[in-house]
Amino acid sequence: MTQQKAQSDSQPRLHQHGREIQAFGTVRQLPVALSYDARMYSCERLNRVVADTRILYSLYKKHHWLMRGPTFYQLHLLLDKHADEQLALVDMIAERIQTLGGIAVGDPRHVAELTRIPRPPDGAEEVPAMLSRLLEAHETILVDAHDAAARVAEGGDDGSNDLLVSNVIRTNELQTWFVAEHLVDTPVVVA
Repeated sequence: MTQQKAQSDSQPRLHQHGREIQAFGTVRQLPVALSYDARMYSCERLNRVVADTRILYSLYKKHHWLMRGPTFYQLHLLLDKHADEQLALVDMIAERIQTLGGIAVGDPRHVAELTRIPRPPDGAEEVPAMLSRLLEAHETILVDAHDAAARVAEGGDDGSNDLLVSNVIRTNELQTWFVAEHLVDTPVVVA
């Protein structure tokens, strides 16, 4: 083999383009024992949840960076932990969508089109406002996840129901509790 041939074989083929092989909002037939309609509905609902979850993840990271005040360290760590847990949920939900034959929302610009969580100011807010914003985002996700869990169960999609209840709802409820407790106005010491 010549040196020129060896070099050309190891050269990456850059700037490739391809045709779209599955459109967003469609589902492929996979042998998962669920009807087309059930899989289609579950993918639609899960994509809404994953879009909102990606925004909540981003809010947690932003607020993690912008924490201030006497509880900075504790909140900085807590918000980073919650962000990691939300990112894990994003992956679980997206993989469930793919398992059902759908396409998970992937591009942040597409996420921005689908989310129902309001955009925060670009700058820093006071800490209680940031924490309240997180709680409102959690509530948006929880309302949708409770409804979605019930409806996908009606369609026979026990896997999506389990994911929504066991992972999305339970994680968001626990994180809501942890964040909400930072908004309780109680003295550290009562004299």
